[in-house]
Amino acid sequence: MKLIWFRNDLRVRDNKALYNANQSSDGVPIVAVAVLTPVQWLMQDEANSRVQFWLANLRELSQDLASLNIPLKILRASSNNEVPDQLLALANRLNADSLYFNHEYAEYEQRRDDAVQMLFQQHQLRVEGFHSDTIIKPGTVRNKQGQPFKVFTPFSKAWRVRFTDEWPEPLPMPAPQPPCNVQSDPVPDSLVYDAPVQSIWHDHLWPAGSEEAHQRLAIFAETKAADYKLKRDYPALAATSVLSPYLTVGAISSRQCLAGLSANSGDPEWLDNHWTSELIWREFYRHLLVDFPEMNRLLPFKPDVESRLTWSSDDQLFDAWCRGETGFTLVDAGMKQLLATGWMHNRLRMVTASFLTKLLRQDWRKGARFFMQHLIDGDFASNLGGWQWSASVGADATPYFRIFSPMRQAERFDAQGEYVARWIPELASLKGVQRFDPMLGATVGRPLPIIDYAHARSQSLDDYNLAS
Repeated sequence: MKLIWFRNDLRVRDNKALYNANQSSDGVPIVAVAVLTPVQWLMQDEANSRVQFWLANLRELSQDLASLNIPLKILRASSNNEVPDQLLALANRLNADSLYFNHEYAEYEQRRDDAVQMLFQQHQLRVEGFHSDTIIKPGTVRNKQGQPFKVFTPFSKAWRVRFTDEWPEPLPMPAPQPPCNVQSDPVPDSLVYDAPVQSIWHDHLWPAGSEEAHQRLAIFAETKAADYKLKRDYPALAATSVLSPYLTVGAISSRQCLAGLSANSGDPEWLDNHWTSELIWREFYRHLLVDFPEMNRLLPFKPDVESRLTWSSDDQLFDAWCRGETGFTLVDAGMKQLLATGWMHNRLRMVTASFLTKLLRQDWRKGARFFMQHLIDGDFASNLGGWQWSASVGADATPYFRIFSPMRQAERFDAQGEYVARWIPELASLKGVQRFDPMLGATVGRPLPIIDYAHARSQSLDDYNLAS
């Protein structure tokens, strides 16, 4: 027997571990395994919505595997510490001689995988790891001095050169194996996950499965990709791919996304499409985790800057931000979208994060944890990188003085207040720019601003200026 261990790679196409296990099977049956680790999820602030979505995609994967005659076994462990022994026990029960998996790059996962590999090797069992979560293997995109890139733009240019040289194509679905005498375990319909925040997976917003992900990709590539750069920042428009939840559980891969963009968009310059840049950002943050492991421990990429900053301990300000009751309508609308759906438009992620760190002067780690506890697409690398970027303590070429003004952002990207009225219904009675007027907002039940923007901005700039 050969074991294939699924984690956040819940797909049968373009799955390097599964493909290679199948190619090298020589008639030896393959058995899939997934491990439920609720205590570990709690430690890592996994949102309840994301856990339930992952579970739903695991059920879809089980059906896809069944079509290949590959049974799926379900193990239960409280935390990563129990995973090696559980996997070894399963290997012994099945008389398996090898384990295949795709690498994950966060430190928690790397330590888990190292422990599994060490235990299996001690018992003379082979372990094979593959890089299927990124298009270009972390640690291989380097500058002329052979050092890792610390800024996105030069990384992106070097990444595109590597991609063009290698031109990695998605792997096909492996061929079905002969029927196997191992019985699959049922995947639970739901899981009681004792998360501090009971965010909800809305299956009508995010239907599970790789087929759904590929349908969304095709629609995006055919109808939206050409105008993506022009429309992506307008949250009232349905102009983005909304594929991030599927990417984070691995129902679709970044390589498949680029292949779909190339095949369906009709754009000969698809590699320079701005959506491609967003996928490269995802790669960049994974590469950073590997090259700068201290980031995994929530340490800033620029410790010299953060060491001279002072974060506010005013919990009332943080609580108002969490509830979407700051009195700044664009910020509040973004937070209410997150609370209601488990997802937030990317422009609003930047606006709300900048507001919390630069204007309320709250520690970026608090915001990062709050996002992870609510986001259905919560991704440790991207979330961490984005929050450090917003707080100007991350891998970013722009200095400290970038502060998003909620009013200016609203004027540029939601001029008629369509987005804010959607998520703050009491504003619907107002028209256009009236929806951003705090005094008019107060007449329909909205709170007054919790800070003076001009004063807060000035103080923040002074503080960051000294720190930089």
